[in-house]
Amino acid sequence: MFTTYVLYSPSHNKIYIGFTSSLQGRLESHNIYAKKGWTIKFRPWELLYFEEFETKGEAMQREKELKSARGREFIWHLVGEKYH
Repeated sequence: MFTTYVLYSPSHNKIYIGFTSSLQGRLESHNIYAKKGWTIKFRPWELLYFEEFETKGEAMQREKELKSARGREFIWHLVGEKYH
């Protein structure tokens, strides 16, 4: 099982889109364990949205869709509903 996920940093108004085979592990990495990388600058991250897929390819395809202009519009709409 693979998960495509969207994180949101309310304190910095940033989003992050990724995919993983271990959602809990990735959340911990983004918020606790990572020592370098883009996401450490904008902690804490909250899980805003996720979808599960049978294959890695499907999860990667959905990640690509969410990173498109239309996908980001969808994500920012979710942010607006949840945080504003």
